[in-house]
Amino acid sequence: MQAAEIPLTPDNQQFSIGINGASYSFKAIWRDDAGWVIDLMDGNGAGIIYGIPLVTGVNLMAQYNYLSLGFGLAVVCDDPLQDKPTKTGLGLTSHLYAITE
Repeated sequence: MQAAEIPLTPDNQQFSIGINGASYSFKAIWRDDAGWVIDLMDGNGAGIIYGIPLVTGVNLMAQYNYLSLGFGLAVVCDDPLQDKPTKTGLGLTSHLYAITE
């Protein structure tokens, strides 16, 4: 198993990244009522999954195993008592990792 950090900043953002040999686009958005969420698109910009909340302690992709994307996503916060990234801590005190076999 390999984990690679997906570089984020505490700003709404959209970027492309290669995972497991495929290209994906991520959009990270702060929602006052839900915290940070991400949208996942394929390399052409077609939507795959929308509104994945960034929370710790779970594989964010587990419920989407049927899509056979071949990777998981996990959030880790520097403070073990924190259960999700803060508005100003995304990428600084909380980190998103792509997990591949």
